[in-house]
Amino acid sequence: MSFPLVRMRRLRRSEALRRMSREARLSRDDLVLPLFAVEGARVREPVASMPGVFRLSADAIAEEAKRVADLGIPAVILFGVPAAKDASGSGADRDDGVAQRAVEAAKRAAPDLCVITDVCLCEYTDHGHCGVVEGGEVANDPSLERLAAAAVSHARAGADVVAPSDMMDGRVGAIRRALDRAGFAEVAILAYAAKYASAYYGPFREAAESAPAFGDRRGYQMDPPNRREALREMELDLAEGADVLMVKPALPYLDVLAEARRRFDVPLAAYHVSGEYAMLMAAAERGWLDGPRAMLEALVSIKRAGADWILTYAAKEAAARLSP
Repeated sequence: MSFPLVRMRRLRRSEALRRMSREARLSRDDLVLPLFAVEGARVREPVASMPGVFRLSADAIAEEAKRVADLGIPAVILFGVPAAKDASGSGADRDDGVAQRAVEAAKRAAPDLCVITDVCLCEYTDHGHCGVVEGGEVANDPSLERLAAAAVSHARAGADVVAPSDMMDGRVGAIRRALDRAGFAEVAILAYAAKYASAYYGPFREAAESAPAFGDRRGYQMDPPNRREALREMELDLAEGADVLMVKPALPYLDVLAEARRRFDVPLAAYHVSGEYAMLMAAAERGWLDGPRAMLEALVSIKRAGADWILTYAAKEAAARLSP
């Protein structure tokens, strides 16, 4: 059958029909808001390259957590930005560290909010790399112990989910074993399973003060042309005990996300990263795009590709426009 018997426009002619015919439904339940935790009190410092995003002290994190929960957003992911850094990233696993205090503050303010923590060393090291550096190179195996210790300290602080973003081989298994030994078998792991060496992380590195002091991260983050390799990374992380798999960035890698959705019957996350957010915000500020509409369209595309969890700096704005 074809035109004129088939008229595809019939189900598009009213908002009610469009709503009833939608295949992908974005809701507040899909959203995770990233937050940057810093030292001090009553700190609410804007991030210049990400309008509407702030670096927050623990007390401000508590206030933000309450607002997030009131909006119906189910989760936040916390990134710690310490005042002092060193070669080993010693602040990453301190029980009184900046991320740990932020977790405690968020859980006190909004006990039912799911608190996820980023597990990485880049924010804590003076060299800005995601693992331990030996002989000028990022050493994989020595980094695993440090990452596992950080994950356990986050769990002690009250984190519901830990999210290793370092891309060291074997880190999911090391973290799972350490959590289980420490009595945190119920704490889930969201693995940054397919994290690409992307140009879209610039604004984040400003916010987290985590740009590498030398070299780059191409030796451990994934090469952008590779898709089959991403699926292998996901298989390995699942075998090591990951509960949720993530693709990062989201929009340039929707093909990877869609293929993962076909391949794996587990929850999938995608990170709508700082550069993706900043581009849309910059275009909207210049009047080149309808900002809110373009942002929702971007998030819907991530949902349509197969994401169950969408990490986005636009979570609050999106939630205000979405049904539960």
